[in-house]
Amino acid sequence: ALCESALHTPYDSLKLGMLSVLSTLSGTIAIKQYFSSVPGTAAATARSFDLVKLAQECCYHNNRGIAAHGVRILTNISASCQEKDLLPLEQDAVFGLEALLVLCSQDDSPGAQATLKITLTCMVKLVKCRPHLSQSVVESLLTQLHSAQDAARILMCHCLAAIAMQLPVLADGMLGDLMDLYKLIGQSATDKKQELLVSLATVIFVSSQKALSSEIKTVIKQQLENASNGWTAYRIARQASRMGNHDMARELYQSLLTQVASEHFYFWLNSLKEFSHAEQCLTGLQEDNYSSALSCIAEALKSYHKGIASLTAASTPLNPLSFQCGFVKLRIDLLQAFSQLICTCNSLKTSPPPAIATTIAMTSGNDLQRCGRISNQACMKHSMEEFRNLATRYGDLYQSSFDADSATLRNVELQQQSCLLISHAIEALILDPESASFQEYSSNGTAHVESEYERRMMSVFNHVLEEVESLNRKYAPVSYLASNNFKSCLCNAVIALLKVPLSFQRYFFQKLQSTSIKLALSPSPRNPAEPIAVQNNQQLALKVEGVVQHGSKPGLFRKIQSVCLNVSSVLQSKSGQDYKIPIDNMTNEMEQRVEPHNDYFSTQFLLNFVILGTHNITVESSVIDSNGIVWKTGPKTTIFVKSLEDPYSQQVRLQQQQGQPPSQQQQQRTAYSRF
Repeated sequence: ALCESALHTPYDSLKLGMLSVLSTLSGTIAIKQYFSSVPGTAAATARSFDLVKLAQECCYHNNRGIAAHGVRILTNISASCQEKDLLPLEQDAVFGLEALLVLCSQDDSPGAQATLKITLTCMVKLVKCRPHLSQSVVESLLTQLHSAQDAARILMCHCLAAIAMQLPVLADGMLGDLMDLYKLIGQSATDKKQELLVSLATVIFVSSQKALSSEIKTVIKQQLENASNGWTAYRIARQASRMGNHDMARELYQSLLTQVASEHFYFWLNSLKEFSHAEQCLTGLQEDNYSSALSCIAEALKSYHKGIASLTAASTPLNPLSFQCGFVKLRIDLLQAFSQLICTCNSLKTSPPPAIATTIAMTSGNDLQRCGRISNQACMKHSMEEFRNLATRYGDLYQSSFDADSATLRNVELQQQSCLLISHAIEALILDPESASFQEYSSNGTAHVESEYERRMMSVFNHVLEEVESLNRKYAPVSYLASNNFKSCLCNAVIALLKVPLSFQRYFFQKLQSTSIKLALSPSPRNPAEPIAVQNNQQLALKVEGVVQHGSKPGLFRKIQSVCLNVSSVLQSKSGQDYKIPIDNMTNEMEQRVEPHNDYFSTQFLLNFVILGTHNITVESSVIDSNGIVWKTGPKTTIFVKSLEDPYSQQVRLQQQQGQPPSQQQQQRTAYSRF
């Protein structure tokens, strides 16, 4: 009914409202049900024809808003119904998008810019779902980029970067046009020059993520020296670090060191320079050249240690840089684990198994003894446990990053998967070849990738798994020859992982969403080191209040559904005699979930302190988002409680020690008698 009304109404404002509803519905699962319900019937064909006809008619409407909704409907239909042959609809969508692109890129009015944003969003979505259309869309963007307004150029550069991160569509021939445009913008005198330089440099970095030629680096640095300020140079260096162009990033960070007025900024830039230099050292790795790999890793570790020292100096109480420090420390430990694994594999060549290795294996019942002292000393098992421990630590970093964007979280997840991959390869090739399974790892390559870095990492994962599975089938699991091939496979897997330039994602530099929790406990002592006095025959009612604090963009990536509070107590020092007390009364472990109302929440806990002495109470908070995922955001608050003996029990105990029986009146008195 809505389609039929929109087709026949002569009023543009009414048609615009109807199309707004239809375009919103077309982006949901309703569009798929709309086209799949009662297939083959005349009613279903007529209904789908009405919607398509409406969208096709509106694509070239003289009202920009109506045309934008028309191409949006066609884009959503093409993206949602991928199993259908919709070639005419795809062509109509592309032609409509190109027409709107030409129309809106020449106009810098707010309405034209809003329509252009819708158009470019539809382009990214259409290319993502229909990759065969990417070439024509990218060529249209590059052609229009030269004649567009500056405000439109910025949006078009963002669109090009988003498309190029999903698909490698920017060829080397297109890079020349981008460099010519970069020179032209650097020589112009527009108010959008700084933003244009950053946006266009991002497209150049995305299109040449493997390595930048010396000519490109010279052009970029020359334009930055002539036409940009320090903030623009920093933003371009930040984009280079995100795209894996660490050589360019290191040079830009080096040039900015003397342009800051704060020592914290100096140490921050110096740490970024050292990190970029460390990753640049890993670009010279080559397969089967293990001594060179060890030298490159050692050089990278040297720069990383310098960088973490500068990063620690750059942190402040208001900006502790906890994620950055945690990520870099894990990277250092991962490089050390890789280096140790290569050394362990190389030691097999210098320490082959003895002549009686077969006899020792038969006597001990352990066939791995045939491969020599490496298995005997369990070095490989230690390496496997170390990589699993690193994977666990990456998981903890993931859970503590509630405010991170999805690309940063995916980057942390890829580092975790690389650790699990190496530990699985060690187990499958050396420690337990018979029980190793490849099914749980083989499905990782089918996931949709969102960036070039993720695409290259997934390619390495799949290649390593194929090599491990092939060697596992080709050789007998326990033999010296197989052991040599297995060690070479492990070393080459490490080198392949390190050859992919590390991407420092947005959350490493910029926090778009900020969420923190402030807790207040009552009762609380005036002095934090002073304990709260509680009698051992009473319970302490601990009230926990909290406030959720947000930044300028609350709920940008995820929202808090509830807050999980965990209270635990530990006995620090015991006083008095030991009594036989049930174990349940010795510790306090409680958890409650509360939903904040207007960012405020409160709850209470009843705690027992039967044992006399000083107890340490820890209150830790974590948040649960709208998807039910638990994030360990903190904070963690600690107070001390001193459990004292109640007066009546103390009097009875003293009388018993003096040999005097308690009086009848005292025997009948209890803790509740005075009430």
